[in-house]
Amino acid sequence: MGIRVTAWSEEIPATEDSLRLRMQAEGLRPYVWSNEPFDEYAAHLHGYDKVIYVVSGSITFGLPQEGRSVHLRTGDRLELPAGTIHEARVGDAGVVCLEAHRE
Repeated sequence: MGIRVTAWSEEIPATEDSLRLRMQAEGLRPYVWSNEPFDEYAAHLHGYDKVIYVVSGSITFGLPQEGRSVHLRTGDRLELPAGTIHEARVGDAGVVCLEAHRE
């Protein structure tokens, strides 16, 4: 699994329920988390593949190994392989995400 960003492109707005159903259809077990506006996560990595959907708000993930960042809004999806160093900064409206792990 490589880093993959999929922007929401459907006419119908994404909802927590619709995103959860998509993840469950892939065999994932999503959980919800949220952060306040402008919260930050320092650079770190995980020993598992991570799949994230933004339910509401926005968040920018920095990918220092690639020298780029990705900005996610409602409905957008990010797939991060295990061992990917990443950092994050929440947007001005806060963020709610669904996340699941692939071992």
